[in-house]
Amino acid sequence: MTTAARPTFDPAKGGKERGDLSVLSKQYSSRDLPSHTKLKYRSEGQGAPEELTARDFRRELEEKESRSRKRTRQETNLDADDPVDSDREDDEENDSEDDEAELLAELARIKKERSEEMAKKEEVKKQETEKIRTENILTGNPLLQKPEQTSGSTDFKVKRRWDDDVIFKNCAKEEEDKKNKGFVNDTLRSEFHKKFLSKYIK
Repeated sequence: MTTAARPTFDPAKGGKERGDLSVLSKQYSSRDLPSHTKLKYRSEGQGAPEELTARDFRRELEEKESRSRKRTRQETNLDADDPVDSDREDDEENDSEDDEAELLAELARIKKERSEEMAKKEEVKKQETEKIRTENILTGNPLLQKPEQTSGSTDFKVKRRWDDDVIFKNCAKEEEDKKNKGFVNDTLRSEFHKKFLSKYIK
């Protein structure tokens, strides 16, 4: 049954006249429950204030720095104890110079071979293009060919265009000169009247 005809005054009153509305429902949302009722404290090993007050940060930093300095000194002085052998160094320099000379000679040889190959390719390409050009010159004009050279096509008709047999060719309406058109206030001399006379009266 619809409530449209009922007056809205009675349901809107509320309070003790309608009964206590808070007693009607015992349901409540889980979001209304109390949450985060306890504070979290740092446990051991998480940097609690008691731990930090007991530590000496300056001493720890100095120890770390001294350890890193010792490590870098050891890495740089690895070869300091080895005896210096000048002959071995000279041999290594000579070997490196010989290797470099061999590499340069090999590089020059490779460059020369490549340039020769490129020249050969260019020559072959030039000959092919010349051959094609001469063939085009000889076979380009059908009037200069002998009958036995032409392969049965002795008619010299002009080839038809692909759109010669199209139905709607050249059907575009000619654009009228809109520049010459102007507004004429006289109805007898207007463009519409002239077209009308030429169409129906002639």
